[in-house]
Amino acid sequence: MGTELNNNTITTAYAHWAPIYDLVFGAVFRHARCAAIAAAERCGGRILEVGVGTGISLPDYARSTRLVGVDLSEPMLRKAHTRVHELDLCSVEGLAVMDAQHMAFPDDSFDVIVAQLVVTTVPNPEATLDEFVRLLKPGGEIVLVTRIGADSGLRRAVEQSLTPITRLLGWRLEFPWARYARWVERQEGVHVIERTAMPPFGHFSLVRFGKFLQTGAVQEDYLEVA
Repeated sequence: MGTELNNNTITTAYAHWAPIYDLVFGAVFRHARCAAIAAAERCGGRILEVGVGTGISLPDYARSTRLVGVDLSEPMLRKAHTRVHELDLCSVEGLAVMDAQHMAFPDDSFDVIVAQLVVTTVPNPEATLDEFVRLLKPGGEIVLVTRIGADSGLRRAVEQSLTPITRLLGWRLEFPWARYARWVERQEGVHVIERTAMPPFGHFSLVRFGKFLQTGAVQEDYLEVA
């Protein structure tokens, strides 16, 4: 339907977003960013931030946190490098241009993977989530800030009608929770820990997935907050 999301459309879109990204999205998503960082640091260990963008979230992590950031957009990542240098963020081990669906890290490399406003911007969200699971150590967490689309009704119809426009901007609206649920069902060792609505308007959520220490463990109930 309309323009498909692919790496070319995404890199083109975010090259345009790079100069104004912090101004447009900084204050709006600050609450969600802080919630994601707090969740990641509660888990602790080595953290990978996928879609680190301009590095807007990096100064909010504790200086003792071990961080690696990746992004597909070179213009966005150049701003992140500048931020790390100017603020002397010694907790950042490295920043690199990478495709979220195919990252150059060994299996089980990270204790936490944070992805803010990423899953609905990649060509294949399920493949990206699979890659997160590959890189995550057993017992670790995937922490997302993500837009949850409507499963049905008028809002879903509106989201679908806007798809050609939003894909040119570099993201998709039509991504309901059912799609995450189906992905979890196909995973052998992943469970939902939390789904909490975030401002603005509750259309975005903090979502946390856990990777069991061993496969075959019984899935626990998860926290869902409207």
